[in-house]
Amino acid sequence: MCQVSSAQFYLRGEIKDENNSLLPDVKILLHSSGNLYHSGGSGGFGIPISSANDTVTLSADGYKTLVVAVDANQYQNIRLQPSSQAAAPVPVKRGLLSLTKDWRTGDWRGWTVGAETYSSLVENTFIPASKFPETGFAVTIDKASYSNVRRFLNMGSTIPPDAVRIEELMNYFNCGYIDPPRDSCFTMRSRLSECPWNAHNQLLFVQVCARKLDPARIPPANLVLLLDISGSMDLPNKLPLIKSAVSLLVNNLREMDTVSIVTYGGSVAVALPPTSGKEKKKILDVIEDLGPGGSTPGEAGIRAAYRVAKSQFIKGGNNRVILATDGDFNEGETSEEDLEQLVSQYKDWGIYLTCLGVGMGNYKDSKLDVLAKKGNGNFAYLDDAREAEKVLVREFTQTVYAVADDAYLNIQFNPSLVKDYRLIGFDNKVKVLSDTLSEIQGGEVGSGHSLLALFEISPADPDSMLIRDADRLARVVLNYRLPDDQLNRVSAYDCANESVPFHELQPCYRFASSIALFGGLLKQSRWTKQADWKDAIQMAEQSSDPADGMQQEFIALIEKARKIYGHKRRHKDED
Repeated sequence: MCQVSSAQFYLRGEIKDENNSLLPDVKILLHSSGNLYHSGGSGGFGIPISSANDTVTLSADGYKTLVVAVDANQYQNIRLQPSSQAAAPVPVKRGLLSLTKDWRTGDWRGWTVGAETYSSLVENTFIPASKFPETGFAVTIDKASYSNVRRFLNMGSTIPPDAVRIEELMNYFNCGYIDPPRDSCFTMRSRLSECPWNAHNQLLFVQVCARKLDPARIPPANLVLLLDISGSMDLPNKLPLIKSAVSLLVNNLREMDTVSIVTYGGSVAVALPPTSGKEKKKILDVIEDLGPGGSTPGEAGIRAAYRVAKSQFIKGGNNRVILATDGDFNEGETSEEDLEQLVSQYKDWGIYLTCLGVGMGNYKDSKLDVLAKKGNGNFAYLDDAREAEKVLVREFTQTVYAVADDAYLNIQFNPSLVKDYRLIGFDNKVKVLSDTLSEIQGGEVGSGHSLLALFEISPADPDSMLIRDADRLARVVLNYRLPDDQLNRVSAYDCANESVPFHELQPCYRFASSIALFGGLLKQSRWTKQADWKDAIQMAEQSSDPADGMQQEFIALIEKARKIYGHKRRHKDED
């Protein structure tokens, strides 16, 4: 059950040091509730409070702890003084401001469905471009939410709003991929059009496409399959599905690739020592012999898998742990915060982490999402064998081979053209140790991946005499590193202020809009209340490819959602 706090006021401010430099990641303890918050990468903070006046305690390494009374009616400018053993202050990440991190509308508890858990999210709201023209978000290739949503709808069930991550729904389809120039890792493009669910607004589509690796030049892989064979996996849609999925992956291995298998179930074991990809029968026989049983020592399994991966580390190769589990750890470190800390320490080893989630009833989406993001990797949910084939065969190089690390987009809007904007999807988590962009440092981008980001825009007054750079709606800056390279790279792109009628947009963008609307309706978003399920179906039907099975399946899912949620609304009206 989701519970909303009684917050009625919003405390905002920023924290600086004695040199007037902004301080990120300062701990902020709110006395009235006992909740712990952190300042963002910009040094700013936004905290929901139940009354206008409260008291906070601020602390940071190298600085004196400060207790201060605060008033929500005033913007807080707070300075921390260095302690006698002060270390150098943490530098602020230049040019990166995560506005959505500071715009929280309330504190939420995590959603649970049975024993399933999901990270609590706060939907992004409209931001005034005149005050906050710049925003940013990590480039990720996670698509787990789509197949999990599909699982719920195929069961005839409503979906926990926090299980709906709109950016993952949209990017499940790798919309409108275009090859980057030969000398570039990425290419970017944008389109501006009408907003189909709000006639007064516009939609800005920002697309980033990563280059595809040359098959002849794909580096050797050092893969460690970390398989959960505990008693909780003893269901047809768990261990048998995982065994089928990783068998598909094995069939893609080459002689130059190395695979190891680590299992955990009661105890941790190396079921298969490092083995060449050419020995497929040996590998498949080990997989076939796996059976479920015992407790779930996930922490010990993760540690063992990383040790094996490190022992076989290939410089310049693809070093990766692939964790397949329902996420229901019950031995050792089990909290999301502990697991986050555990995986973060291995990130600097240059080993990626791919998480494959399975199952229902006790599925821990929140834990796997944290592990993938902190493990410099990606996250997929396998609801059936078809999804396993998509992730590990058809999109094998996207899933397993990275072309860029620590990728994030920074977008600066032209406030003379844009009054307000909201980022659709990429919603922020509400938890004690919430991430900021400076901590996340972007995401891993796989070979041939296409990321689509969508902004809903409220245009500025077109008759204003203060319009500047009338041809440029926004500037997009992509920050990233190449694998095994510490050099930070930057690529910039200007979004043209040229609006195209919605019906004239390329079909892939109109189809993506139907997905965004679908996600908003599932989340019961206040921003899509003017539209309904029929609008989403019509938009998808008019833009879909009749020969594309995935797109046709999506239309069928909207119809299922319409029946489920329409039935729920009828009962509510009768009550």
